[in-house]
Amino acid sequence: MTLHLHRSERADPLVRALAEVLREPLADPFAAEVVSVPARGVERWLVQQLSHHLGTGNGARGRDGVCANVEFPFPSVLVAAALAAASDVDPACDPWGEHSVWTLIEVIDGCVGEEWCAPLARHLSRTGAPPTQSDRRFVTAQHLAGLYSSYAQQRPAMLRDWVAGDDTDGAGGELPDDLRWQVELWRRLRTAIGTPGPAERHDEACAALRADPALADLPARLSLFGPTRLSTEQVTVLEALAEHRDVHLWLPHPSAALWDKVRTSAPQGRQRRREDPTAGLPAHRLLASLGRDAREMQLALSGWASLATDQHHPRDDPPDVSLLHRLQDALRTDIAPEPAALDANDHSLQVHACHGRTRQVEVLREVLLGLLQADQTLEPRDVLVMCPDIESYAPLISATFGLGDGAEPGGQPAHPGHRLRVRLADRSLRQTNPLLAVVSRLLELADGRVTASEVLGLAGLQPVRRRFRFDDEDLDRVRDWVSTSGVRWGLDAAHRAPYGLDGVAQNTWRAGLDRILLGAAMSEDEPGWLGSALPLDDVDSTDIDLAGRVAELVDRLTKALDRLRGDQPLGSWLDGLTSSLDALTSVADRDGWQLTQARRELTEVATAGGVAARTTLRLADIRALLADRLRGRPTRAGFRTGNLTMCSMVPMRSVPHRVVCLLGLDDGVFPRSAGTDGDDVLARDPLVGERDRRSEDRQLLLDAILAAQEHLVVLYTGADERTNLPMPPAVPLGELLDVVAATVEQQDGERARDRVVTHHPLQPFDPRNFAADEPFSFDHAALAGARGAVGPRQDARPFLERVLDAPGAATGDIELDDLVRFLGHPVQHFLRKRLGVAVRDEENDVLDALSTHLEPLDRWRVGDRWVSARLAGVAANVVRDAERRRGELPPGELGELLLSEVAEEAERIADAGARGLVGDPTAIDVAAPLPSGSTVRGTVTGVHGDTVRRTGFSRLGPKPRLRAWAQLLTLATTYPDRPWRVVTIGRGQGVPARSELTAPSAEQAAALLDELVTLYRHAMRQPLPLVANSSCAYAQARQDDKTANQALETARKKWGERFGDAADRHHRVVWGEAPDFGVLLAKPTTPVPAGPTVDDPTWFGALAQAVWQPLLTLEQLS
Repeated sequence: MTLHLHRSERADPLVRALAEVLREPLADPFAAEVVSVPARGVERWLVQQLSHHLGTGNGARGRDGVCANVEFPFPSVLVAAALAAASDVDPACDPWGEHSVWTLIEVIDGCVGEEWCAPLARHLSRTGAPPTQSDRRFVTAQHLAGLYSSYAQQRPAMLRDWVAGDDTDGAGGELPDDLRWQVELWRRLRTAIGTPGPAERHDEACAALRADPALADLPARLSLFGPTRLSTEQVTVLEALAEHRDVHLWLPHPSAALWDKVRTSAPQGRQRRREDPTAGLPAHRLLASLGRDAREMQLALSGWASLATDQHHPRDDPPDVSLLHRLQDALRTDIAPEPAALDANDHSLQVHACHGRTRQVEVLREVLLGLLQADQTLEPRDVLVMCPDIESYAPLISATFGLGDGAEPGGQPAHPGHRLRVRLADRSLRQTNPLLAVVSRLLELADGRVTASEVLGLAGLQPVRRRFRFDDEDLDRVRDWVSTSGVRWGLDAAHRAPYGLDGVAQNTWRAGLDRILLGAAMSEDEPGWLGSALPLDDVDSTDIDLAGRVAELVDRLTKALDRLRGDQPLGSWLDGLTSSLDALTSVADRDGWQLTQARRELTEVATAGGVAARTTLRLADIRALLADRLRGRPTRAGFRTGNLTMCSMVPMRSVPHRVVCLLGLDDGVFPRSAGTDGDDVLARDPLVGERDRRSEDRQLLLDAILAAQEHLVVLYTGADERTNLPMPPAVPLGELLDVVAATVEQQDGERARDRVVTHHPLQPFDPRNFAADEPFSFDHAALAGARGAVGPRQDARPFLERVLDAPGAATGDIELDDLVRFLGHPVQHFLRKRLGVAVRDEENDVLDALSTHLEPLDRWRVGDRWVSARLAGVAANVVRDAERRRGELPPGELGELLLSEVAEEAERIADAGARGLVGDPTAIDVAAPLPSGSTVRGTVTGVHGDTVRRTGFSRLGPKPRLRAWAQLLTLATTYPDRPWRVVTIGRGQGVPARSELTAPSAEQAAALLDELVTLYRHAMRQPLPLVANSSCAYAQARQDDKTANQALETARKKWGERFGDAADRHHRVVWGEAPDFGVLLAKPTTPVPAGPTVDDPTWFGALAQAVWQPLLTLEQLS
């Protein structure tokens, strides 16, 4: 029995050779074949490929497609099982496995005060807490336990030296002084555990495997397929197993020629990497820069005395002169590239430089559609997309490829790329299992401020929504409640204690919920309140159930977070998480696997047992403990499903596909950071074959180049999406482009790499994407945008193509409130009343920070409530207490100061409004008959005798004055025998402002009201340029004897003010996002009567004067 080495530049020849080996049955017909694989994606591909070669059929259609009774363990699992059997140590109970971290925590706690442990103590104390209470405690112990495990696997001789009392680096050198504390810590750990470690047991276990092959429950033949690195521990165990078994190693290697060079020059024994004599052997620069892992793998195997065969399996591809195949052939033969002509239609190697991640995914979609269209034999399963940072790109991929709904209401996909069958194969568990996302969110909330947006985000997670029966409307309603009730952060006042605000209950969830729940029982207008809670005046009787569910959510969340605080044993932490899941989440029957998986993950953590049960842990420890599990482990089910597979770089490495795409090879992202772990003894002066993450990433790129059978597509960020400044590719990609430049002849002065690299424009609708001779994009919407960009400039289409038909009878009744709303904002009233369109405010995010000032709108709300309450006879101290409880003011003295400022001004306005009033206000019904036959009906409130009094905290602008004007004309027409007047009081420049309107004669009032009604009817057919502030400014200027041009300039300034009419969201809907004043001066689609006495050169001016001229004539401002 011996070791057999099989190698090839690509994995598919190895599969065929493996199938030939497996076709020979084992002596035991019930024994399972063992084929070790490095990743689950490789396993899936291997099963599918073997099924084409194995089975019982042998006719014209080949084998019967069966691959069964084959086990596919990872190399580490295979080796660990063999060692456990030989050393009689159950891996589940091995104190040196992942359980050693718990013992190490106790060891650190016991010795952190000793002098030799000072470096570790300083590290743990950097958070300000004592070392034994540091938030770094578990993370540090976990990191050190991982280092010791790495030492045992990669350089076991070092640990054996430490046991013997020698402080060496295991390779004949002295240990650096700054790392000697690790030796003593390891010896203390060894004493605390009390049993030999893996490095000590290793030689004895290998000897036992050689002496008694039955110790390992393995068949007489086993294979390792596709490893790119084997540790010292794994190599020696495989040698021991090969004493009595056939061990086949199936090794992808980029170059047979380089293999021969290294074989003849390989040194005896393990060398330090800096002394490796084979480092300079590769002639091809990519083999030198990207292939170190493959070369060092060969060196690690070169000392195998039992190696019986070393067989190279060549590729059997048909001859091809494409750039990709020339590159692969140069790698295979290890010769420096020689320039040759590149066919204009050769797109076998493509590099796409884009503006940022989103644009990369968009370009990838178009490239894939182009390849599928050009080759009808190409199917989605023939395409593999790999990305170094798949989690960052996953949402962009889902959106761009339509992995969500992706269809328009008619059922047609919005983009042909949405028809592609795409599978994201190895997402984190937090993304694939919503329950584990809840666990992650709870761990974030446990020591956080518990802000309004965080809790709303938790409520929006699907399992939480299902538990509390929240639908989209419910969540919108709750969001409004949270905003208006003043919730910002903190569960209650006590929860704010760590921030020094335990005396401030305002703006906590408890204060907000009290307002919501009290609002379900009483109105805000009712006198008094309960404790410190002011009723929220936005909770209807139909909302009581929803309010209860929200309160239940916050109550259960509070209890859950209480269980996730302080120092607790591991079991208590996990019990708290499990009970929190039960209390906060629910899943449908078809999603029951989510709950099973979540509980299994937590249970597996709990199996640490023993020392872990005694060790108290902090929240930071639990986060670190669960981080890897929440990050997830891909299963083979996500790969090779017949869809286009997208995954990270590792699971499908070396698996050949007709098209291989590499997404996101950005500088600084790939390869991974070059930072060296300062605590890692091996990293200080590594030996050949020891792990290096950057070297691994470079090898991944080389594997991808060789795995591409027909096309290699690479995408990276080549320009900043904001500044358009050029950005370099990842360094390994730059090296690939340098090789391309040396492989392709320069033609017509064009750089060779420019014939491979495509620099894409920033926008998908750029006309360059739709060149007539070679269009790149398949996006119909982007095509329409590109056509619009290159076509002749056209005026924006009007909001309405034609004037709408009249909504009803020309002489029907008009509601007074509708007329008032029209005069105050004609465009808004047209949108809402005629079109049924409510233009919402720009979305105001729920605020998470306590207020430190009052925004202008908040200041107005406080002042207006104050004025209204005082005029209603509410005492000032009662109003003040209500405002304190409302949650809009900053807390403490700052809030009192701001409230006093507003109250002082509001008191002056209220005093002015109350002056001269006799009796309580009454309401009068009106029905004003007009000469046109129409009637204006409604109710006028605030009537004191023959005077209507309106008082508010708003500035005395056009809207309240127009309201007063409409009401005055209606009263004068309905009750012509009474001397009506309307007084409006509001804010002025430092003192209250007052507008007094005296009614004209009944006949004149009826005629003026009829003109307003006529304008109203036209305003229901099209938006009128009758904007309150600008129209008022224009009419006032004409009233002051200004010319039309001077008045227009005055109106233009008012239009463009910071909060002027141009900024109004309703005006932007009708006249464009940044409307110019000229839109008001455009000629009307159909003429609109503007009154018999108005003569103005513009329609805007005529309308303004028709409305404002009579008002200004009769108004007295003071």
